[in-house]
Amino acid sequence: MTETLLLDRERGVLTVRLNRPEKKNALTRAMYSQLAQALAVADSDPQVRAVLLSGSSDCFTAGNDIVDFLEQPPNDLDNPVFQFMLSLLDCRKPVIAAVAGPAVGIGTTLLLHCDLVYVSRDARLRMPFVNLGLCPEFGSSLILPRLLGQARAAQLLLLGEGFSGEQAVAWGIATEALDSGEAALAKAREVALRFESLPSDAVRISKQLMKAPDRELLRKVIEEEGKLFTQRLRSPEALEALSGFINRH
Repeated sequence: MTETLLLDRERGVLTVRLNRPEKKNALTRAMYSQLAQALAVADSDPQVRAVLLSGSSDCFTAGNDIVDFLEQPPNDLDNPVFQFMLSLLDCRKPVIAAVAGPAVGIGTTLLLHCDLVYVSRDARLRMPFVNLGLCPEFGSSLILPRLLGQARAAQLLLLGEGFSGEQAVAWGIATEALDSGEAALAKAREVALRFESLPSDAVRISKQLMKAPDRELLRKVIEEEGKLFTQRLRSPEALEALSGFINRH
């Protein structure tokens, strides 16, 4: 699609790779739009049996590109970030993620909506929303307390503490930890290709059943988080924290 988002079709697997290494694959509004489009195309193409989402072998994504965000902050839910969230939430095909190195902010929360997640042992996941004067997004305020319990979720969402790939597996956020980014990508690719030989309707219906109980509640939570997130972006607290982040980087 563009140099910052690379698409590769191998048999029944569409690989979507973040490719902005000079910015640690930080996501811009344009990249969110392209991600949403890629997921929508994969979802509607009967030849695509699974989607593989990856970064490089040493960096998944540093999260949002703060400068890009502040130049034109989202002012409602009809924005590229929310379009991407809904495309991933509604994707009927299996989505497999390969994660190595930093997975910051939405780089971690998007994993909560993937079906299978393979991480390097030394992957560094973190959701520093509060640290930047913001609030949780992409349903993380609902999913993480349910998955981890209130105490551990508070460590991750209120304190913004980081955790490793091995911890992500132990806590049910990831499927398996591998020795390196290359190994995580190879495992994710191997598993994604397995869907080529599985009955596609059975896979689709099974995923639908697994996601159905919380789908509407999750959608409402994502919308509410999105509204509050956009409000927070304009708050003096967030502007000060984000400006400080930009100056440090």
